[in-house]
Amino acid sequence: MTTLTFDSLNPATGEIVGSHPKHTPDAVHEVVGRAEEAARWWAAIGPDERKRRLLDYKAIITQNLKDLVQLVHEETGKPVGDATLEIVLAITHLDWAARNAYKVLRRRRVSTGMIGLNLAATLEYLPLGVVGVIGPWNYPVFTPMGSIAYALAAGNAVVFKPSEFTPGIGVRLAELFAVAVPEQPVFQTVTGLGETGAALAGDPRVKKVAFTGSTATAKRVMAACAENLTPIVAECGGKDAFIVDADADLAKAADACLWGAMSNAGQTCAGVERVYVVEDVYESFMRELSDRVTKVKAGEDYGPITMPGQVDIIKRHIDDAAKSGKVVAGGPGSVRAPYVDPVIVEDVPEDSPAVREETFGPTITVRRTRDAQEALELANASAYGLGGTVFSRNTHRAMQLARAMRTGMTAINSVISFAGVPALPFGGVGDSGFGRIHGADGLREFTRPKAISRQRFAMPGMNLTSFARGPAELERLIRLVTFLHGRRKR
Repeated sequence: MTTLTFDSLNPATGEIVGSHPKHTPDAVHEVVGRAEEAARWWAAIGPDERKRRLLDYKAIITQNLKDLVQLVHEETGKPVGDATLEIVLAITHLDWAARNAYKVLRRRRVSTGMIGLNLAATLEYLPLGVVGVIGPWNYPVFTPMGSIAYALAAGNAVVFKPSEFTPGIGVRLAELFAVAVPEQPVFQTVTGLGETGAALAGDPRVKKVAFTGSTATAKRVMAACAENLTPIVAECGGKDAFIVDADADLAKAADACLWGAMSNAGQTCAGVERVYVVEDVYESFMRELSDRVTKVKAGEDYGPITMPGQVDIIKRHIDDAAKSGKVVAGGPGSVRAPYVDPVIVEDVPEDSPAVREETFGPTITVRRTRDAQEALELANASAYGLGGTVFSRNTHRAMQLARAMRTGMTAINSVISFAGVPALPFGGVGDSGFGRIHGADGLREFTRPKAISRQRFAMPGMNLTSFARGPAELERLIRLVTFLHGRRKR
């Protein structure tokens, strides 16, 4: 029987990078079956051996860094420098997950309280089994590795379905893992289109799905998972805001803003899309931003739009913004597929598509605000809530604004820096999704808590969980509870 295939293309040239099978639902079913057996083996070898194997995998990825960078460059079109940074960050996360999994997930004693004085209690976090990971094309190594590495470190087997735009890098990541772990298919990749991802999400033997992609697609994945009550961690889109306070270092703010908006051609979920600047420094900031943007070139500093269909969305947003706002850089003529030149538009109404919807291109809207509080209110007036940025020299004020941002993450005097800190959880609220990858929360995301209580001795005169319990025991219980909890705080 002939296996159907599809091609991955270099978005900058249209050249074929590779051909890959369209895994059918039956093929996915077989892969998950192998993963089930592998998961039992991987869990049984214990945390020390898993750590050793994962650190070996890290070394193998590092040794193949240049080849992986080239493949990411070819499949996404992003510059070699950006591809290098992406994979280096993935390596640091893999290292952190391997080294910290046991400490985070190990069995520990917990307090039982006075009522449970005769008990001993423990809590530990156990593997789920098979975890399905559905990855994106914009960061085809860093983003899925935030789920893959943490799920593996937690003792699970992983079946990875990469984007149809970047299947080659997904296949290669699994091949390199097999060098470190040849005994069992602990980490496998399936390739294909939407049908393949749906089959993975809908398989009842998959105990959790980690999805990264659009909010609309996340809803479809959730619907497939709902059939089997399969839990899901969803990292969806963003419309991240960048606040410039009156005391900000404007040169550094403009530099960070521009990189956060334009790097990777703006195809970053936690990239900068909306900028709010306090009016006292608005003109000065705009001069800094305008001077810098002239030096940023599509095709040199960043690559093409990877997904062809996104070009139409970017163009629609730019056209609408240009009609209602003031174009500072670029404009409707900036769209020359597959590239989009930098676009900056001022005074775009807050209800316009360029402000409300995720653009996912090298564009930003900029608005002047009375003060930082108004900037915060506008930043929070979004259905999305992934990341954000605050620039201010006042540490206390910056922390206040950062904490009040309705996002999962905020960077202060830097941009997207939280993604590079392995100990910090990554994820959003609202239309940006739920659940967390990275950090201790990311490890626990791919486990099930296991609570155990053990009676150490019988409590004299207080056998409360028995039909032989009498009025005297209840009275003693009431006196104890009154002593412990009956006094009001004044």
